[in-house]
Amino acid sequence: MDNNQEKSTEKSLTTLGMSRRGFLGASAASAASLAGLTLTGVMTPAQFAQAAKEARANVHIEPGELDEYYGFWSGGHSGEVRIMGIPSMRELMRIPVFNMDAATGWGLTNESRLIKGDSVDAVVGDAHHPHMSMVDGRYDGKYLFINDKIHTRVARIRCDVMKCDKMLHIPNVQAIHGMRVQKVPYTKYVFCNAEFRIPHPNDGRDLNDPTKYHTMFNVIDAEKMEMAFQVIVDGNLDNTDADYTGRWAASTCYNSEEGATLAETMRNERDWLVVFDIHAVEKAVAAGKFITIGDSKVPVVDGRKKQKSAFTRYIPVPKSPHGINTSPDGAYFIANGKLSPTVTIIQVDKLDDLFAGKISERDTVVGEPELGLGPLHTAFDGRGNAYTTLFIDSQICKWNIKDAIAAYNGDKVNYLRQKLDVHYQPGHNHTTMGETRDADGKYLVSLSKFSKDRFLPVGPLHPENDQLIDISGDEMQLLHDGPTYAEPHDCMMVHRSKIKTKKIWTRDDPMFAEAREIAKKDGVTLEGDNKVIRDGKKVRVYMTSIAPTYGMTEFNVKQGDEVTVFITNLDMVEDVTHGFAICEHNVCMEIGPQATASITFKADKPGVYWYYCQWFCHALHMEMRGRMLVEKA
Repeated sequence: MDNNQEKSTEKSLTTLGMSRRGFLGASAASAASLAGLTLTGVMTPAQFAQAAKEARANVHIEPGELDEYYGFWSGGHSGEVRIMGIPSMRELMRIPVFNMDAATGWGLTNESRLIKGDSVDAVVGDAHHPHMSMVDGRYDGKYLFINDKIHTRVARIRCDVMKCDKMLHIPNVQAIHGMRVQKVPYTKYVFCNAEFRIPHPNDGRDLNDPTKYHTMFNVIDAEKMEMAFQVIVDGNLDNTDADYTGRWAASTCYNSEEGATLAETMRNERDWLVVFDIHAVEKAVAAGKFITIGDSKVPVVDGRKKQKSAFTRYIPVPKSPHGINTSPDGAYFIANGKLSPTVTIIQVDKLDDLFAGKISERDTVVGEPELGLGPLHTAFDGRGNAYTTLFIDSQICKWNIKDAIAAYNGDKVNYLRQKLDVHYQPGHNHTTMGETRDADGKYLVSLSKFSKDRFLPVGPLHPENDQLIDISGDEMQLLHDGPTYAEPHDCMMVHRSKIKTKKIWTRDDPMFAEAREIAKKDGVTLEGDNKVIRDGKKVRVYMTSIAPTYGMTEFNVKQGDEVTVFITNLDMVEDVTHGFAICEHNVCMEIGPQATASITFKADKPGVYWYYCQWFCHALHMEMRGRMLVEKA
């Protein structure tokens, strides 16, 4: 739409006594078809450009200055996690998790392949929800957990080194989506939803009989990174969250119809918020009252609605609910409507009476404020206000929880505080410390899905858009507006005081335990020896590195040998990371100061092949190299 068309459209809407926002909100689909109008929000590009220009003057962190918060962004279908500085919005680091990463060798090194376990050959991932471990409802800075929807996995990242150290494939289910941690008394469990319904066992039987499809709520032992138990449910589970007592978890659930096609899943006007009594499931499992499915040994209990289970209750909420968020005071679960303009407020302390049969499911609902079109996720400022993304309206809606409850009870009170345009179609939003008791109400990030006409064109694939918003005052104010590579599905922001990272590795770190064990059997000291061990067609090459040299400048192998190279970085300076790459052999990895890394490959081509350090480390970095000499078989 050119400027003249835009002015004409605005004039027409004014004549009708209707704002553009009201017009779009009243009928998004028809609005998009009139006069070429697209769903772009209330601000013109020029207006938003000016707002962004003013915003940049409000937040600037000089090089050498530290951000106040760490932001952990999921990488979406890149399969990674990104570390951001808040409020600068500078990208600080990327953590490869479900993807393969040539820079660090993740997915190539023996250490990373061991962590990936039985999903080592899965080289793609769809990372959705990063969440940090807690003690007493407060971030403890120990672990970050992230789920993979494509390959039904959950991974754990150690926050002291910002590396993935465990990965678990969830059995009996498909497509892990919503994921949260147990908040109280500590993160004993990670809760995660399997979204898609499948036959049990999924071995080719019952392919065309959706009445025999089910999905499950899954509970992981956070320390062991092993399955604790699973709960069979009705419908399709979406997002999940936990309370501040340690007893309850709640998941939004769509497809109460239990259909397999879009039309079949859209008939009912209400779906559910499924509440899980974690203590009741624990007792049943401890008493041996569970089943197992197929080859899996994981305890499974039946939480389906029709079974009138002691483990679950199904609270009716408007059609196709999406996000579920717990208020920082622990008083409420808030389910976001998606296909309803409302969110549903459930009072947590009524759940005990619900499970005891003293009240009905809808008696737990204490508010259902109407916010706008497409509410997806709600965040909190710790001052009683909530912030909900409106996907269709392209807005963040700020509203007051107590006033919304009062309005539900008939009081004439306005619970809406402000609506701020974001560009465009926001999904997740998060506030600083907002998932904990320590919600500080300083910043909010809106993760918007579309950026059409916002940035320099880069071809048919468009960037997405992150926007940082100041929520410390009475009104939300834009601070940062910038593109991002697909897809930061979700994020969380934690104060820097909660994170204590290592400057260099310790030599006895568990990450290198297997390498140390292999070296011990070979009679090799990783930190001191540079030698080749030959074991038939298997060759193990041990070498050290200290800038700007490797401890071994050449080694010989024979064509067809399976070669494992172990590198131990002896440098003590925190910036001096080394790499090891061999030309023409798909070998590339990172070795941090005092770390050991190893990689296995086949030397199947005779000739001279140079290896070199690909991480800049020294003035003579280019000279840090050696030769692998492959003799003809």
